[in-house]
Amino acid sequence: MTDRRPLYGYADIAAVGALLADATRARMMIGLADGRALPASVLAAESGVAASTASEHLARLVEGGLLTVERSGRHRYYRIANSRVGAAIEALAVLAPTRPVRSLRESTRAAALRRARSCYDHLAGRLGVAVTEALLDRQALTRTDGVAGTARAQGDPISAPMTDHPYRLGPNAEPLFAELGVDLDAARGRRRPLLRFCVDWSEQRHHLSGALGAAVLTRMETAGWVERPGTRRTLRLTDSGARVLDRVLGVDLAG
Repeated sequence: MTDRRPLYGYADIAAVGALLADATRARMMIGLADGRALPASVLAAESGVAASTASEHLARLVEGGLLTVERSGRHRYYRIANSRVGAAIEALAVLAPTRPVRSLRESTRAAALRRARSCYDHLAGRLGVAVTEALLDRQALTRTDGVAGTARAQGDPISAPMTDHPYRLGPNAEPLFAELGVDLDAARGRRRPLLRFCVDWSEQRHHLSGALGAAVLTRMETAGWVERPGTRRTLRLTDSGARVLDRVLGVDLAG
């Protein structure tokens, strides 16, 4: 008799699917996809539901392990439980049907999201891929599988965090990250892996994640090189940021 048992250690994918199948909960997860913590009242307003309804949905997401919650004063703040959940939300964007663009404003927002955004706590979109490519060009990173640049290798997923990756720090890592103001030693001291990579869902190429990717985005935000003009995930490269990235990395997003 043929063994029809499910694979992957009997993972209950349906349970996670049921949590995300509700449109309100899906909007909440997308609203938290930049890795920040938000109070229930804000999530309720952004999802267009009453506070009591939002609390029920958030409780289910916490119980299902997709969100964590912490109390600060009278408020409860919710955030995505970990980088794996954030990466899963990114990956689902590839499988999800594209919502029809009904206005010039929506089209502009969609283009901005693809140009530069945060993927949980690191840089993604065209800018994230361009920065990763520049780090390779300047030998702050090196690739060990013989594939050029940040291109997907055969067998890479369309969009997902990479469990194994063909990258390591290059000979120019120390001086280049120092010039950017990124503390490489502090990133090494984080509990998470220093180097991780994702396949960017909009660019279909690799971008830097892990502790080093988070340190790069944190530096860019604190230095005022990128800012969040509207939705929390969308990033805008500022004039000062464009000058620094052009000078240090040769990145020209407009080009």
